[in-house]
Amino acid sequence: MCGFCLLKKFEKQCDYDESSQFACDTERRMNGHVKSMHFQQLMEAAAALLSLLLVMAVDSTRTVAASRNQECGNSLQQTLKLTRLVQKESVDLIKTYKASQGEMAELFCKVTVADVPDPNISGLEPSERLASISIHLQAFFPHFKRVYEQQTDLQSPTSPLLAELTTVSTRSKSLATLINSFYQSLFPNLPVPEPAGGPTTLPPPQNVFQQKVYGCVVLKTYKELLANVSRELRTLKNKVCRRRIQINTLFL
Repeated sequence: MCGFCLLKKFEKQCDYDESSQFACDTERRMNGHVKSMHFQQLMEAAAALLSLLLVMAVDSTRTVAASRNQECGNSLQQTLKLTRLVQKESVDLIKTYKASQGEMAELFCKVTVADVPDPNISGLEPSERLASISIHLQAFFPHFKRVYEQQTDLQSPTSPLLAELTTVSTRSKSLATLINSFYQSLFPNLPVPEPAGGPTTLPPPQNVFQQKVYGCVVLKTYKELLANVSRELRTLKNKVCRRRIQINTLFL
């Protein structure tokens, strides 16, 4: 006979046979105890599964965080490497510029010229300082173009100065692109930095002497900016990427 039928028969006997009442109560208590044990075992198994899922989730989050921190460091290192290259080329460019300007070339860079961008980086937060780097780099591009146009009239077509001006200008645009890309990866909810106040102000028409002075001051100031950028990126590497590691650790 099936177990269910025996159970029903037993319960029926309990209902009609008073002499078996005590045995029936005992049986019911035993059945309840068995059910309680089964429920406890089920809860323990569910708790163990939940713990395993939590451990797997934490490990996955740590892996993603470590990957992002590595990406942050690699991206910044690549940007810093290009900055140092352009900085070195800017030093060579100034030497070539002075050598091509004739007498009094050493004095040209010491003159003060209006409308040349400020080489100093501003801002308090890392996002502000990184945006300042991008804006300052972009502000120099029209000045590079003006210097190149002026020197095209003053130099022969085969002058090394023109080639070096082109190289530094091209690499500087690549550097600005890397800076913006890094900025967007760190601060995706902030707008891409752009120079404020409309087009960059360029000097009015100049005579030959003024052109030579202007070109030297632009290149010297740009070299100062690159030195500031290189220093700032090293500081940001310790602040931004390391802070991301600490923040990720706090939430794990």
